[in-house]
Amino acid sequence: MENPVDKPTRFDLMIDTFVQLAQEEQTHQTPPAPGLPTLRSVLADLSPLPQEALFLGLAEDGLPVLLNLHDPIPGPLLITGDQASGKTRFLQTIARATDYLHNPDNVQYSIITSHPKEWKFFQGNQNNVGIYSTYEGNAEKLINSLVAWAHNNRGEQQFILLLIDDIESVIKLNQQVEQNLRWLLMRGPSRRVWPIVTLNATRALHLKEWMSFFHTRLFGRVESPDESNFITANPSHTLTNLIAGSQFALREDDELLNFWVPTLD
Repeated sequence: MENPVDKPTRFDLMIDTFVQLAQEEQTHQTPPAPGLPTLRSVLADLSPLPQEALFLGLAEDGLPVLLNLHDPIPGPLLITGDQASGKTRFLQTIARATDYLHNPDNVQYSIITSHPKEWKFFQGNQNNVGIYSTYEGNAEKLINSLVAWAHNNRGEQQFILLLIDDIESVIKLNQQVEQNLRWLLMRGPSRRVWPIVTLNATRALHLKEWMSFFHTRLFGRVESPDESNFITANPSHTLTNLIAGSQFALREDDELLNFWVPTLD
C-alpha cells in the first residue's frame, strides 16, 4: 500500500469541512456524503498517477491511497465492516477509478455479486470483463477461468481485478470453487490476478481460516469492540469513529490510517 507524500491537494479544506459535518450528523445508516469531492474531480486533481497505481481513496491529508499492482507483497485485499458501512460502494469506487485511469489492455476487472442490479451501471464498460451472479452458476466458471489464465500468463502484461462482493457467498458454492478461490488468494497477486473482496464484520469470526489469507485489510465502521479487535488483530484499535459509507482505515505499522472514499459521479 502506498500513500504518496509529495504535496497536499486542494481537497484538504473540503475534507476538513466534511469531517466536522459528518461527525455531527452520524447515524447507524449509511449517510449521504454531499461534502466529499467526486471521484472524477479527485482523479483529475491528482493526475497523472503512476500507471501501476490502483486508486483506493483519499487520505485525510488530501493525498491518494494507492496499491502498486506490480508489487504482490500486500496480497489480496479484504474490505470489512458492519452492514451499511459502505463496503459495496468502496468496491464500486475501485472499479470506477479503474475505468477512469487504466487502459483495458493494462487493467480489467470482473465482479462477483449476489446482487447484480447494484452493478448494472458498470455493465458494458471497456474495463469490465463481466458481472457474475453467485446464483446463476457463472461465478464458478469465472473463477475456474481466472485460475487457468493465471497459470498461463507468464508473458502477459495485463492485470485482472477480481472484485467479490461478499466472499462468503462464493465460498458456499462448491468444493471446487473453494479450492480455486484459495489458490487465487495465495497466488493470484504474483500472477497478475488481484482478489479484492468484501465481508461483513459480523461473519469474520466464523471464517477465521479464510481471514488468514488477508494481510491487507481495509476497515469500515464496526460497532462491536470484539469484532473490531478480531478483524484488526489489535485490541487498541477502534473502528466506531469511522463514518459509515464514506470513511475507511488501513493498518500502517501499529497505527490506523483513515481515508475517504470519494462520491461516485
